[in-house]
Amino acid sequence: MTNKLVIIPTYNEKENIQDIILKVLNLENTFHVLVVDDSSPDGTGAIVKKLQSQYPEQLFLEERKAKDGLGRAYIHGFKWALSNGYDYIFEMDADFSHNPEDIPRLYEACLNGADMAVGSRYSQGVNVVNWPMNRVLLSFFASKYVRMVTGLPVHDSTAGFICFTRKVLESLPLDKVKLVGYGFQIEMKFRTYCKKFKIVEVPIIFTDRTKGESKMSGAIISEAVFGVIKMKIMALTGKL
Repeated sequence: MTNKLVIIPTYNEKENIQDIILKVLNLENTFHVLVVDDSSPDGTGAIVKKLQSQYPEQLFLEERKAKDGLGRAYIHGFKWALSNGYDYIFEMDADFSHNPEDIPRLYEACLNGADMAVGSRYSQGVNVVNWPMNRVLLSFFASKYVRMVTGLPVHDSTAGFICFTRKVLESLPLDKVKLVGYGFQIEMKFRTYCKKFKIVEVPIIFTDRTKGESKMSGAIISEAVFGVIKMKIMALTGKL
């Protein structure tokens, strides 16, 4: 048994899911994997089920009927992790934009006193590979915007490569988290910051996916932009 769980949300990730799972499961320090699949029509869930026969005590699958956003998938995973006794809970994308070899570095940061460790693209310059310049600028200035509006002292507020300690997730009102796209990542960090938890950024190199399709959309960007303002107002009025 391990107390470390990596949550990987998926929707149509058949090209990546087996490889990313095996990379995580073969790390030197034992990590379990929970895949939260939103009923992918491409058979992602079936691939995970096949792998479960080889790793019945390390690999878990939760299949959701509705595809209703990244945030809802992670909330589902967080609740599962807490109910199953994990102390360190990780977020990670399925598409290898996050390097599994960096997972132990996030874990070490939490062992050394962080309540939340963020795999950061922007804490030491801009560490992004294979992204078009418009995406780099959008992401970089989105974090600047979030910092300006909220005061959140994080260089990469939209980062989705994170280690939470159990006490953080237990203290947050998970059912009240409203943003569901990339704004979800901002909201989780802001709520953690408002609870006075220690957030540490761990520099990583982010590499854009080479297989499968990006889930980014205009609606996701709009939700994040306006959601940040609403979130700040709620914090100022004590309604967060």
